[in-house]
Amino acid sequence: MAEKAQPVQVLYCGICGLPVEYCEFGPEFDKCKPWLIQYAPDLYPELIKDSSSKEADKISDQLQSTSLLEGSSTSKKEEVKRLPGGKIKKKDKQEIIIEKVTRNRRKSITTIKGLEIFGVKLSDASKKLGKKFATGASVVKGPTEKEQIDVQGDISYDIVDFITETWPDVPESAIFFIEDGKKVPAA
Repeated sequence: MAEKAQPVQVLYCGICGLPVEYCEFGPEFDKCKPWLIQYAPDLYPELIKDSSSKEADKISDQLQSTSLLEGSSTSKKEEVKRLPGGKIKKKDKQEIIIEKVTRNRRKSITTIKGLEIFGVKLSDASKKLGKKFATGASVVKGPTEKEQIDVQGDISYDIVDFITETWPDVPESAIFFIEDGKKVPAA
């Protein structure tokens, strides 16, 4: 009987999260070097040749001190989210964007983006907007693959008051209009 092939054990870098073989192609190779010298010296022997034993001790001390610091200040580490490959995930801005788009000369659509950041269910919001302004309102995916609310008609004149009254968690200072391609505060 043939033996089953065993799965390959892959060692991942503790700094950037890439497999150690690909660490040199990552964005933070300089930060990864101390970790690689300590945990994967056989994969990068040129790192050990380049650094003398004193430098290696110094680097390992730095690594241990940073790991101790990371354990004490976890709140700073939680703020920065890293995606695979070392890319940093940007936080969504706490703002609502209202944009009026004209179609067929007389018809217009008002687009509301960013309500979900404040904990508002978009389906409930679209129903309330449709009832308040007696128009059709729907939740659609925008060009950035984020959901937004499209309301038929130009309701930009009254929308700020409605949003702040209906959802008190949304401050008026967080609402912006897009006019002529420029972001203008609603307040």
